[in-house]
Amino acid sequence: MTRKTALVLLALIILACYAVPYLFIGQIAAWYGSFLFWSLAGIAVIILNAVAMAGYGKDGE
Repeated sequence: MTRKTALVLLALIILACYAVPYLFIGQIAAWYGSFLFWSLAGIAVIILNAVAMAGYGKDGE
């Protein structure tokens, strides 16, 4: 996965973090729906940040 692809996916996850709670899981009374979403979103952000920043400090970049 390239750095640009990782950053685009990261931007989509950030948009989903604004949209999903209000559009899809706002009417669910159980806490585990939002817990699952935020857990998966958090893991995805960590992985995509690691991919996007891999090799950041190397010479020539």
